[in-house]
Amino acid sequence: MKPYWIKTHQIIKKLFSNFVWDIPNNENKVYLTFDDGPTPEITEWVLAELEKHNAKATFFCIGKNIIAHPEIFTKIIEKGHSIGNHTHNHLNGWKTETDDYIENFQLCENIISNHKSKILNLKSKIFRPPYGKIKPAQSKKLRQLGYKIIMWDVLSADFDQNISKEECLNNAVNHIQSGSIVVFHDSVKAFKKLEYVLPRVLKHLTQNNFKLEAIRF
Repeated sequence: MKPYWIKTHQIIKKLFSNFVWDIPNNENKVYLTFDDGPTPEITEWVLAELEKHNAKATFFCIGKNIIAHPEIFTKIIEKGHSIGNHTHNHLNGWKTETDDYIENFQLCENIISNHKSKILNLKSKIFRPPYGKIKPAQSKKLRQLGYKIIMWDVLSADFDQNISKEECLNNAVNHIQSGSIVVFHDSVKAFKKLEYVLPRVLKHLTQNNFKLEAIRF
């Protein structure tokens, strides 16, 4: 019998089939993602850890953080990682009117498009809703704009202050399989656990012949 979390996740994926929950493949590819940056020192530490394993990842960035730290945003792109929109102010879609939510999304998109990334030929058409919370009407409008809404099938819970760093590590390594989209956060709140977990996850994945790639749609 499959564990409850797997059964529940399969039901959620079926109910919200317009979202991308994983990217099935036969090549052992896994997709690490980082939300809420760019964040001074922390995002740069993540980039250095990824580089040690020749790993590519996807960074879902907050617009106001891109404005505050454009040089780190540029570095993410120059290192060959992909960029996704995470709204301008990290909005909870369930608590935000649709027009306001789309306007906030567009603020972030304009920042991404007008940044040096434009010169680097970056085309970002992926979005992750903060907290994973988005209304159907919001989702529909974003998809009409050509965006893929990227969710996940493995949540590390590095942001959760009620679990240990060891539990956070187990959340990741015990559930990752080919095609998994894994959520981490390059944020101050998550860093204490991320600093412990990420190097161990990267080591585990490379030792088990997983290919760590960026999400590109």
